[in-house]
Amino acid sequence: MSPVFPMLTVLSMFYYMCLRRRARTATRGEMNSRRAIESNTRALPINVEIVQYAKEVLDFSSHYGSENSMSYTMWNLAGIPNVYPSSGDFTQTAVFRTYGTWWDHCPSARLPFKRTPPTFCSQDYVELAFEEPVYPTAVHILETYHPGAVVRILACSANPYSQNPPAEVRWEILWSEAPTKVNGPQARQFTPCIKQINFPTNLIRLEVNSSLLDYYTELDAVVLHGVKERPVLSLKTSMIDMNDIDEDEDEEKYACGMDTLNKQLSIVTLREWPTNGYFDKLPYELIQLILSHLTVPDLCRLAQTCKLLYQHCCDPLQYIHLSLQPYWARINDTSLEYLQSRCTLIQWLNLSWTGNRGAISVSGFSRFLKVCGSELVRLELSCGHFLNETCLEVITEMCPNLQELNLSSCDKIPPPAFNHIAKVGSLKRLILYRTKVEQTALLSILNFCSELQHLSLGSCVMIEDYDLIASMMGAKCKKLRSLDLWRCKNITESGIAELASGCQLLEELDLGWCPTLQSSTGCFTNLARKLPNLQKLFLTANRSVCDTDIEELAANCTHLRQLDILGTRMVSPASLRKLLESCKDLSLLDVSFCSQIDNRVVLELNANFPNVFIKKSFTQ
Repeated sequence: MSPVFPMLTVLSMFYYMCLRRRARTATRGEMNSRRAIESNTRALPINVEIVQYAKEVLDFSSHYGSENSMSYTMWNLAGIPNVYPSSGDFTQTAVFRTYGTWWDHCPSARLPFKRTPPTFCSQDYVELAFEEPVYPTAVHILETYHPGAVVRILACSANPYSQNPPAEVRWEILWSEAPTKVNGPQARQFTPCIKQINFPTNLIRLEVNSSLLDYYTELDAVVLHGVKERPVLSLKTSMIDMNDIDEDEDEEKYACGMDTLNKQLSIVTLREWPTNGYFDKLPYELIQLILSHLTVPDLCRLAQTCKLLYQHCCDPLQYIHLSLQPYWARINDTSLEYLQSRCTLIQWLNLSWTGNRGAISVSGFSRFLKVCGSELVRLELSCGHFLNETCLEVITEMCPNLQELNLSSCDKIPPPAFNHIAKVGSLKRLILYRTKVEQTALLSILNFCSELQHLSLGSCVMIEDYDLIASMMGAKCKKLRSLDLWRCKNITESGIAELASGCQLLEELDLGWCPTLQSSTGCFTNLARKLPNLQKLFLTANRSVCDTDIEELAANCTHLRQLDILGTRMVSPASLRKLLESCKDLSLLDVSFCSQIDNRVVLELNANFPNVFIKKSFTQ
């Protein structure tokens, strides 16, 4: 055979792989360069690019702001920019609840789930609806303060404004990257090179990771560029990166289609081998240990190779701790059905972000827990909008050993449903951030769940009397170690006194944005004297915090690690020096917008106390 033919075969394969790569990742230079602002008054030619700002914020995992305000909330992402191109800390932007790694180093920090795929690093998300479905050609994110948090952009096939629900909801990753450190907090327009998709979309999801940031990231607007008709791919192959040619690419490996995962979970036929090679010589426990390092999709793939590995991969011991959050876009009732037989011994389960838009039904969730809930100790259900009263009732009945329950941002659960939680007397951790829990249900929970050690009530706006709640905590929850009362609107010095007297084991207390607390009543000095074990104290935006409070903390709370006094006007540099000299473990001190603490003071304190991160925010 002529040597020309093998060469032609190689070139053909190379050309095919290049085209295949091009089909997945189209550069902006290959898109139609014509731009037009969308108009509702006349039809546009289908080849003209449409530019849209977000019409509506549909869903999000957290925000810094209040539920009853627009300041620092995700709702600021709807519409045209409010701040950009200005830089700085502005209330008209969208801000998530956390930043940095400080939340991982406080008493309320939770242990991470193992087997999280390296491609999944998202901590928060926001979903945005646009007026017109388009094939995306570009996504512009206007970041106005501490940029660099966005790690993933996804598009959804479902039209949120359609009257007919789709038969299947499909998510496609447009762009994904590990978190990066951006030099400087200045504003920027972030425009990553996105992948071309084969369906039009008007639902975009941003996922963020703020762990590398020195302060809260602030987003002002999101702009979606797209065309009405699917673009024709360019066949130019001028500059091709050899690193792009990879048979096992991450976007395929962790694709968002539900069918992919379900096919891996449902194994029908297995290969027959005369022997299992060296695996026959390895102890069962050693094979189990090796497989424990695989992610869930890899475990499912390996199970399809032979009967021996199928037996190992389906062993319930491999599913003692299971996080399905990284695969939120692929998990549905069918997935849970396939996993039932493997999860009979499961103790930790993370279903956060899963099941929305009908992917998981109440009956599907209930069936799973009835089979797999008896040994559950930890259940993460953050942003689970499929949850209702029936689900909470099933949890309390089927999970008698439950110790940790996370319902953060489950804002669709009706208020009466929370009464069921009081039946789980073994609870040690309960997260109700941004839920509609009411006072009667919460009082019942506190009365019957006396083992509580960690409780989050941040942004729970339907509680009428936090003094009564604090009094019940002081009387019943003697083991409480961390308490989040972020944006609690009506707690007073009376409630604080009851809390400090009864919960003296407290190591973490968040009283940020609690406007009814006044230093003149002695509430903060009382806290400092009664709670010597405090490691984290947030008094964010309380303008009454004064030198006396800081000096009491320095004298009594020497284990303090994190202190936020953002916004106070009455703290002097002298009292901060006393605090820094006394609290040797202090690592975070937020003095943003403290009028007496200027940049010169911050530089001096940083020089004298280099192990402390002293944050001074600004607005231009």
